[in-house]
Amino acid sequence: MALPDPLGTDRALDLARAGDERGFVALYRDLQPPLLRYLTVKSPDGAEDVAAEVWLHVVRDLATFAGDADAFRGWVFTVARHRAIDHGRARAARPSVPVAEPDAGERAPSAEAEAIERDATRRAVALVATLPAEQAEMVMLRVVAGLDVETVATIVGKKPGAVRVAVHRALKTLRNQV
Repeated sequence: MALPDPLGTDRALDLARAGDERGFVALYRDLQPPLLRYLTVKSPDGAEDVAAEVWLHVVRDLATFAGDADAFRGWVFTVARHRAIDHGRARAARPSVPVAEPDAGERAPSAEAEAIERDATRRAVALVATLPAEQAEMVMLRVVAGLDVETVATIVGKKPGAVRVAVHRALKTLRNQV
C-alpha cells in the first residue's frame, strides 16, 4: 500500500516536471501499486515488464505533459494500456519458452500483515480476471486505478454511460461470486 504523499500529487507533478527526483519518486510511489494491479489483469504474463516500459515513457515525455494530477493519472494508464496491447502483440508474434521460477525459499520472508494484504490483493485481482477482458479492464481502471468515468471512457474508447453500466454489471457479478 502506498504511503501518504507529503508533497501532494499536484506539487509532486510540478517538481517532477522540473526534474526534481523527489517529485518523480512521490508520483511513482503513488501510481506504481495500482498500475501493477491493472497490468496484472491487462497483461498477466508481463505486468512488471510493461510497467517498466510505462515509466520509461513517462520519464521521456514528462517535460511535455500538460495537465493536473488527475490528467497525469489518466495519461499514465493510457500509456499502460497501449504498452500492454503492444506487449500482447509482441508475445503473439514471438512465443517464448517459460523457465522455472526461482525457489520461493530464496526470498526474504515478509511481515504477516504484508503477506495477508498481498494474498487478499492477489485473490481480488484473480477474481476480477475472471470477468470478460473488457469488463475486467474497466473495473481495474475505475476501481483500482481510481480514474473517473470520463477518463476510463476515453482510455477504452467507450461512452461514459457504457463504462458506468459495464462496471456496475461487473461489480454485481463479482459480488455474486463472493
